[in-house]
Amino acid sequence: MKAKFEPYVLKFKRPGGTSRGVLTEKLTYLLKIEDDGTEYIGECGLFQGLSADDRAGYEEKLQWVCDHIELGVQELWNQLREWPSIQFGIEQAFQALSYNRYKDEYNDPYNPDLFESAFKGGEKGMKINGLIWMGDVEFMREQIQEKLAQGFHCIKIKIGSNWESEYEILKQLREEFSAEQLELRVDANGGFSFEEAKQVLQQLAELKIHSIEQPIKAGNINQMAELCASTPTPIALDEELIGVFDKQDKLDLIAKIKPQYVILKPSLIGGIRGSLEWIEACDMNGIDFWVTSALESNIGLNAIAQWTAILYPEMPQGLGTGGLFTNNFPTRLEVRGEHLFRNKI
Repeated sequence: MKAKFEPYVLKFKRPGGTSRGVLTEKLTYLLKIEDDGTEYIGECGLFQGLSADDRAGYEEKLQWVCDHIELGVQELWNQLREWPSIQFGIEQAFQALSYNRYKDEYNDPYNPDLFESAFKGGEKGMKINGLIWMGDVEFMREQIQEKLAQGFHCIKIKIGSNWESEYEILKQLREEFSAEQLELRVDANGGFSFEEAKQVLQQLAELKIHSIEQPIKAGNINQMAELCASTPTPIALDEELIGVFDKQDKLDLIAKIKPQYVILKPSLIGGIRGSLEWIEACDMNGIDFWVTSALESNIGLNAIAQWTAILYPEMPQGLGTGGLFTNNFPTRLEVRGEHLFRNKI
């Protein structure tokens, strides 16, 4: 067995606006394991400016992984606690190897079968939310109309850049569609101050918004706990999970803040094993969660979607970002209406 890695720059079809700025491209890394002449790929979905492992030494750490690939997935994962995107890339590559090693039909390292489910074989889809990126009012309206025309009944809107305009859009949407007709989620990416958040949470409640992700910046644990304890609008933790590596710290954080929801982004929180530790913390506190991709290519999205499917999710998941890039990899994933399907070969 041998391994190598390659950087790859994904190009956005059109700029993606968030409260942290406008994205035009995204660097990611492909970890490639070769075993008995067959190649297996995992994506190390580094998110520059957000990932805990966006720091000096990233490529050197990937080279260390390649030099020590014989240690296997468990030992490598254990030694890379502070490199969550690399952890997930390792998991993907080894899962592809484990699942497909003795299968004659394995011929597409970009779209490997990874987990057994009705989703894997194309028999069943997963409900997802439609994602609306920040921009001027007209641009956001255009995106919303597109998602509604496609049949989405759950839309997530990025907010926190121009709240006055964003609030007007939400009000108009709610005037046209009831909460029963259209589930509205918002994602602030930490865009509000503590005092601003209190007012925003009340305004969102009046519009019957399903939830708000990360209303204030991560790391303000006491303030976030205070908001979650009294909020009229359910709060979902997102960036708050990034950079928390120890399992006990995860349990303590969830017990302290007691959010209404938790958002799991495998590339940012240590892949599948890291996500399962957060799920355990949620289960212990009666908190629900959903899974969201974090601008991975179709390679990482394939892995996230197949893993999410074996959790048998009922609520819409955040897995529809595969169509954002001009130079993405071939995929069997397809959005049909408000469902994500994985087509048969």
